[in-house]
Amino acid sequence: MSQHHVNPALMPPGVSGVTPAAPPAAPRRPADAAAFAARLQQAGGADGVRFSNHALQRIERRGIDTSPDVLHRLDAGVARAAAKGAREALVLVDGTAFVVGVKARTVVTAVDPASMREHVFTNIDSAVIA
Repeated sequence: MSQHHVNPALMPPGVSGVTPAAPPAAPRRPADAAAFAARLQQAGGADGVRFSNHALQRIERRGIDTSPDVLHRLDAGVARAAAKGAREALVLVDGTAFVVGVKARTVVTAVDPASMREHVFTNIDSAVIA
């Protein structure tokens, strides 16, 4: 039998037994986001993949690993896709999906394994496991 989860926002005032939801996390300051973006772009290097603003937001919000090893494997996967003539590729690195515009070597979006359930990737012409 499945458990039912009660959304406290839908409970009338004064109903007890429901723990209120935690307030949403405070948004990151723009300076923090800019510093994160600069560090990630620098880690990609001059010849490495770049990241769109959308991808940077997804990576930061979802806490996706962007260690040098992951970035190196991502770059190698993009190079393999380019060698096969791919235009838009899904590159999987340790369960994390990166959708990449191959010609521009730009990551368009990133999806962590926890968010991938029932996710549909469209407008790709190839997939690479890196």
